[in-house]
Amino acid sequence: QVQLTESGGGLVQAGGSLRLSCAASGTIFSVNTMGWYRQAPGQQRELVANMTFDGRTNYVDSVKGRFTISRDNAKDTAYLQMNSLKPEDTAVYYCHAAISPYDPSKWGRRGNEKDYWGQGTQVTVSS
Repeated sequence: QVQLTESGGGLVQAGGSLRLSCAASGTIFSVNTMGWYRQAPGQQRELVANMTFDGRTNYVDSVKGRFTISRDNAKDTAYLQMNSLKPEDTAVYYCHAAISPYDPSKWGRRGNEKDYWGQGTQVTVSS
């Protein structure tokens, strides 16, 4: 069984910084793409940033230059450093990972890739 555990988040004033962490655990063959989505009240969930296993990144335009995603592949953990936070960054942030689980029934032991989600963490930026 695979799960994602998030930490970080909280309340910060505009211009401040926060750091989110997301650790994958369980019977994992490989953690492929990791990243974060966010959802504000009354809005659709949107991609904030993600990173592939080999380090390619993708950011939504509104956070470019302010947020930085990084990974520690040895720990199956991703980080989102959020600087210069704005009130419009307020949302619940969800960690996402595309993971191939360890499957002993498969040749090569690599299971089919699946999407996994963290429990979500609230980020509130006051003006």
